[in-house]
Amino acid sequence: MLRRLTARIFWLCSRWTLRSEPAPQRPSILIGAPHTSNWDFVLMLAISWRLGIDVRWLGKKSLFRGWRGPLMRALGGIPVDRDDPGRVVADVVAMARRGEVFGLVVTPDGTRRGHTHWKSGFYRIARETGMPVTLGYVDRTTMTSGLGPEHRVEPRLREEG
Repeated sequence: MLRRLTARIFWLCSRWTLRSEPAPQRPSILIGAPHTSNWDFVLMLAISWRLGIDVRWLGKKSLFRGWRGPLMRALGGIPVDRDDPGRVVADVVAMARRGEVFGLVVTPDGTRRGHTHWKSGFYRIARETGMPVTLGYVDRTTMTSGLGPEHRVEPRLREEG
């Protein structure tokens, strides 16, 4: 309730406009790319809270040190150890298989600096869990933000033993 109220106030006071497809009705991966500013985080929370999406998001483990750790986790953060990125994929897959319902926000470029390719963790999670992928966007030219259409990823076929 507090999150929705906070988001409503944000959108009323902000220069930004929310133009979005409806919120996913099942666990989904929400892609935020390119990740170019720390304001992307604020907009991600405002979008998800306004649409009523319980989000989890991946962030570098240094964001979770000290006093920030409890706050970041309360906001849905999942720390990523860049020395062992495969572990977070396994952890998120386990969360989905336990039946947790959430939108997983991933910035596949992995940082605010420019890159020529995306990291593949979001795709591996989508294939392992059957979670659809939805592109989130922030358009600074038009000051609009939101979620695009949902896309299905073909699940990985499990080998019979």
